Amino acid sequence: METIRESTPALLILLLLVQNLLRTSAASDVGVHWGQDGNEGTLADTCATGKYSYVNIAFLNRFGGGQTPQLNLAGHCNQGRNHVPIKILFSFSLFTPYFAPPTKSPWVRGSCRAVGAGIRACQSRSVRLLLSLGGGVGNYFLSSREDARSCPLGDVVLDGFDFVIVPERQMFVAGAPQCPYPDSILGATLNTTSLFDYVWVQFYNNPPCEYSASGNTNNLLTSWILWANSVNASKIFLGLPAASDAAATGYIPADVLTLEILPAVRMSNKYGGVMLWSKYYDDQSGYSTAIIRSTM
Repeated sequence: METIRESTPALLILLLLVQNLLRTSAASDVGVHWGQDGNEGTLADTCATGKYSYVNIAFLNRFGGGQTPQLNLAGHCNQGRNHVPIKILFSFSLFTPYFAPPTKSPWVRGSCRAVGAGIRACQSRSVRLLLSLGGGVGNYFLSSREDARSCPLGDVVLDGFDFVIVPERQMFVAGAPQCPYPDSILGATLNTTSLFDYVWVQFYNNPPCEYSASGNTNNLLTSWILWANSVNASKIFLGLPAASDAAATGYIPADVLTLEILPAVRMSNKYGGVMLWSKYYDDQSGYSTAIIRSTM
């Protein structure tokens, strides 16, 4: 069986758990990556801003090959060895936690109980939470069905927080390819299956298909049209850096995005919104505040 592996900062797969009936409308069409800077505030704080409809918890960066899955949430979690794993199962119909002793479920290393509280807070605000698998640093791959079972694609395990999917909850799957089409990692899957509900395309750190500092929007818009017309997914998002120093290339000034780019990309019925890297940089720049009215 072919091994799936990612060596770029793009996310391999993102898994969303949400009770669809609790979310009747979006506060915005802006999403953000959270988890890679300890100075970006807590997960609960992120959702409390009211700016984001989607939050990607980044990253689960070690899984597959018999490894114990491991989270890398920068300064947000204790990744040390001396922790007591506690499994928290949630009754999604009531959002009531109850405690159970550790079982043979695949635990994620590190103590991230505060993140579990943040997840509950975000769900109470109807923010869609996604667990980001992969990232630029780590050791991860899927080479067998057993590897897939060890990842949170059935029971989602977040450092002892085991989100058990029950039938009344709807599960969504998303992917984050690079903008050169087709993506070298996810291309075949995106083009030949209908697995993906959301696709956030990374239009940065990819000069051939991103906005250029000279003000050229043609490469990005041409690439957007190709993605929107080719990928079998419900919604496609513009993946963008939230500040000029959030990526090496591809930053789009807010006024250029709102006046020149969004009016064009919103013409596609597959347009879903904007996905930002990352919460920390958005805090510094105020980018989401500047663009939020134009994303919807």
